[in-house]
This record gives sequence, C-alpha cells and structure tokens, in this order.
Amino acid sequence: MHSIEPNQKIPYTFGMVEENRQNQRYEEIGRITAPEICALPGVLDDISVSGCKVHYSFPLTVDLDNEYEVKLSPLHHGEQAPLNLICQPQWVREAEGNTYIGFKILYSPDANRLKDFIQQLDDLSKDQLPDII
Repeated sequence: MHSIEPNQKIPYTFGMVEENRQNQRYEEIGRITAPEICALPGVLDDISVSGCKVHYSFPLTVDLDNEYEVKLSPLHHGEQAPLNLICQPQWVREAEGNTYIGFKILYSPDANRLKDFIQQLDDLSKDQLPDII
C-alpha cells in the first residue's frame, strides 16, 4: 500500500469512472474535424453510442453552451465516410498544453451507422478476450 506524502501531486484522471457512464466506452483512436472549434483536426480518444472524448495538442477555447457538428473518422471504421454527429461539450480540461473535451452526442444524422460501429467495437473487444474452458 502506498502512502501519500504531504504536498505530493496526485495524477488527475480525465474520464469518469466507468460505473457512472450511461453507455460503455471503447478506446478508439481516430480523427475529429470540428471547424467551429478549430480549423485543425483533433484526435478521438474513446467513443460510445452517447458520447466521446477527444483531444487537441494545443490550447483551445470551447463554449460549453454550444452544439457543434463534428465528423469522426475512427481507425476501425475503415475507409467509410466520417460519422457526422451533433455534439455538446460536457467538460473541457487543459493539461500539459493539450485540450481534452468530453462530448455528449445529442443527435446524429448517422445514428444507425454509429450504432453499427459501436457494435463492431463491442464484437472486436469480445474477440480479444481469451476463451475460458
């Protein structure tokens, strides 16, 4: 067991505890394009049917009251067209020059494609589990 020394810095976790999540999140890397937030693309960190976490490698200002149209191109989505989502930021954090954003998906013109993609990620995660005999 580790003890915490006075004035010792404790690492900060950007995500919420999985038990508090409405839907399971899947670690997935990809590209996010959100021109209203930044002209440069960001990086997808994880995704669920109801939200995602992204980051940009520089500081940004994000309005938590705005809805944003974002296009996600996840790695495991292949050469398909990006997923078009309407999202609202739930939180924004800056750390070590990076900006992390947690989005809630409000509406998705690609809702069926998003559900299919999440199912694909779920299937992939189950395929990677060892068989128990």
